[in-house]
Amino acid sequence: MLGIAVAVLVLTLIAAVIGGPARDIAPLPWAVLALLAAGDLVLSMRRRMPLEHKLPPEVFVGEDVALELRLPDAPPGLGLRIAWPEGLTGPDDVDFTGDAARVTCRATRRGTWAFTELWLHWVSRLKLFEFVPKLRFEAEIRVVPNIRLVQSGQITTTVVSTLFGVKENRAIGEGSEFHQLRDFVSGMDVKTIDWKRSARKRALVAKELRAERNHHVILAIDNGYLMREEIAGLPKIDHAVTAALATAWAAAIGGDLVGHYSYDVQPRAFAKPEPGRTAFARLRSWTAELDYVSRETNHTLALTELNARTPKRSLIIIFTDFVDSNSAELLIENIGILAKRHLLIFVAIRDPEVEALVEQAPDHMDGVATLVAANQTISERRLVLERLSRLGVTIVDAKPGQVTSRLISAYLEIKARELI
Repeated sequence: MLGIAVAVLVLTLIAAVIGGPARDIAPLPWAVLALLAAGDLVLSMRRRMPLEHKLPPEVFVGEDVALELRLPDAPPGLGLRIAWPEGLTGPDDVDFTGDAARVTCRATRRGTWAFTELWLHWVSRLKLFEFVPKLRFEAEIRVVPNIRLVQSGQITTTVVSTLFGVKENRAIGEGSEFHQLRDFVSGMDVKTIDWKRSARKRALVAKELRAERNHHVILAIDNGYLMREEIAGLPKIDHAVTAALATAWAAAIGGDLVGHYSYDVQPRAFAKPEPGRTAFARLRSWTAELDYVSRETNHTLALTELNARTPKRSLIIIFTDFVDSNSAELLIENIGILAKRHLLIFVAIRDPEVEALVEQAPDHMDGVATLVAANQTISERRLVLERLSRLGVTIVDAKPGQVTSRLISAYLEIKARELI
């Protein structure tokens, strides 16, 4: 439209300069343009268009979801732009195919997110105008912690086959929980003989033991500002929550009691250990409402409080993060105190982007500085984890996609070795 108007204006100026009959017909191009514009508006304008949408009510954090839109009597070449809520990301511009459009978006934050508005845009039939109306778009979706591995049955299969399959048979006689009495036969360990019952029965009787159940497992989640750092498109806290829920389910299948604890600048929620399935449902509900906060973590106060709240020896799984070896001093000191009574697993999430930096040869001086900084970060991280390992802490240091499997493997190994 603007280009045509400029062309008409140039013609008008030329006619005015030439004068004579040309000046008399100078208004004619404007009249033609006005008629074309009026006709284009009549042909291209649309009445209020009812927008129909289809969106699942719930999606797991870190997964994709399809938003389907339909606009009856959609004009040709219709496109749209959506005002994405904070917890979802998607393409800036979407084109309609016919009267429908399918948009794939990704859930990046837990919570309930509402759409409010979107903008349509299309070009008139004669290409003179571009329409950009704003429509009210009311839709809502709830982003919840990811339990895809639990739903798939993969964790159940792994735990059952490990704890109640071949390994369970080997664990009989090597555990700490009484199972039954049986007659002593040649080849059995003499230490298993129950001398009192043997004297009463006047025949050698041995105790048969099995792996102990009902251990206490505490999932301690640091919710400070460092856990808001994004890795692989999600905050660290969401990777931690996904691994914590998977471990809670594994503990439920393994017959243990599960509790949870969260902290940042001070202790927050604490739930005492309960039977696994009950604890899993409670943990899932609690983590769905866990806020993203910007407060610094006080490890001294938090871990001292946790030690006071768990008098019985437990398996405590700590999900946290640190910046460097200096900032981790208080963390190491307090974990050392906690490790004197309890068995600890320290879960740290590695950043693949930092590791990728040290694998690339720098092209300029800025790249050299980045390489040195990345190497220092990795070295200090390794130093902290080595110090924790010397305290008897089991370390799970893995990339986001490997944290859950590595943590469950560590839990199952601890169960098989009867370390709790």
